[in-house]
Amino acid sequence: MEREPVDGVEPEAVELEGSDGFAGVPDEFQRLWTPHRMVYIEGGPQPHIDECPFDRAPTLSDEEGLIVARGEHAYVLLNLFPYNSGHLLVCPYRHVSTYDLATDAEVAEIASLTQTAMRVLTAVSNCDGFNIGMNQGRVAGAGVAGHLHQHIVPRWASDANFFPIIARTKALPQLLGDVRATIQAAWPQVD
Repeated sequence: MEREPVDGVEPEAVELEGSDGFAGVPDEFQRLWTPHRMVYIEGGPQPHIDECPFDRAPTLSDEEGLIVARGEHAYVLLNLFPYNSGHLLVCPYRHVSTYDLATDAEVAEIASLTQTAMRVLTAVSNCDGFNIGMNQGRVAGAGVAGHLHQHIVPRWASDANFFPIIARTKALPQLLGDVRATIQAAWPQVD
């Protein structure tokens, strides 16, 4: 994915500013700025009230919908509010709320896409493990309860810190568009 010039400056010419010159006492911590999380923090756990984001995503381009792979019955996209970099969701195209309502073909493709996602995430991010699961119904923690979706969260031995506990925020080192492009580029092509 090529980056566009900003104010006439080519991206390669832009130097990233280190945090060592910022206000405060210098310390050994790296600063990870994740402003995209503010939409979630300020909007609460259900920002998509008017329409189902999983019905809408496949109607958009892969870039706009954060989609990394499309199958016949299901597709894979990045979580807009990820727990970790590379947090993927596998959704059937059909608007169905729970796993028991999915067809055999949908279940099989969700499983197959999940396996492929695990292989791709391991290859591109060297993750140490995964959290994989589905929250069925609002009472069980589903943020979008009306549309079945399976979470695939890559995990690393050193990915946990105090942010999620104290600040209810997760620091993510890559922008969503960059993560999507990396995963999609590594996804096996089907003929």
